Amino acid sequence: MIRHIVLFTAKDKAHIDQIIEGLSVLTTITHARRLEVARNRKTDELGNDVDVVVYGEFDNETELAAYKAHDLYQESIRRVRPLRELRFAADYNVSTDARLASTAAKSQVTRRTVSTGGG
Repeated sequence: MIRHIVLFTAKDKAHIDQIIEGLSVLTTITHARRLEVARNRKTDELGNDVDVVVYGEFDNETELAAYKAHDLYQESIRRVRPLRELRFAADYNVSTDARLASTAAKSQVTRRTVSTGGG
């Protein structure tokens, strides 16, 4: 699986909602397993420069490439590029082993919580 994360800053803070609207068309592209567009909550103590976050999950490189080649992706760029200052993107692979380890760790925490809770 590939995780795709893109961070945006607005040229003008008054345009953040327009940026979100322009990016939201991406959620209708069917190649993503999951795709979210959200305003940054700006609760980090060290930096709050990012205004909007796009988070996506793709089964493989082919699906990610098809997403980026889609007409709605180009439409989103056309709408958002004039409004944004900076754009940072990162794509990284998530191995099946890492997902299984994470699930197992969460399961252990849940079991510990259940077994230590109560009377």
